[in-house]
Amino acid sequence: MTECYNFLVNYKKFKILVILAVLLVLSHFLPQFNKELQQLKTQVLAEKTFVSPTIFVEIKQTGRVLKVIDGDTVSVELGGLKQTIRVIGINSPEVVDPRKTVECFGRESSQRAKELLDNQIVTLESDPSQANLDRYGRLLRYVYLSDGTDFGFKMIEQGFAYGYTYDLPYKKHTEYGNAQNSAIEENEDCGVIIRV
Repeated sequence: MTECYNFLVNYKKFKILVILAVLLVLSHFLPQFNKELQQLKTQVLAEKTFVSPTIFVEIKQTGRVLKVIDGDTVSVELGGLKQTIRVIGINSPEVVDPRKTVECFGRESSQRAKELLDNQIVTLESDPSQANLDRYGRLLRYVYLSDGTDFGFKMIEQGFAYGYTYDLPYKKHTEYGNAQNSAIEENEDCGVIIRV
């Protein structure tokens, strides 16, 4: 009877040791698992706008700006996930690209974007004529301030960015082009930030 009892006690200790070992191994892989889970959530959220590889639907989402990266790129919290947004239809001088030096007026453009967007609630809108993601995995969206102001238009109108077409014309191409022409005409004497 004592042998049977000792066997059961040792067996229970063995089971506990196995469980602890499994937990130890899992805890080692858990950070990587969480990272992969976050990437999967990001990918699923980004792919929600896809109907097919070539046809997109227009989608509007609301989120809070976490960080302004530069004049045309922001980090936004969407559904609890951090997403990098590349604003459709505008380009601003580079300030964070590690392959390039800081471009002229880049800091001013970034500062203006921060003034308009830092910690603000914004509405993001896709464009059916554009891809959902750019080649860097950023969501392509128009950004609207809480009062409905089109951020991209405002940046162009004030000379902190210029109209930019990557591949196909976007739905606001003409509107942004007109804003750019006005900015150039109005600021001819003092020099504008935009490049044409």
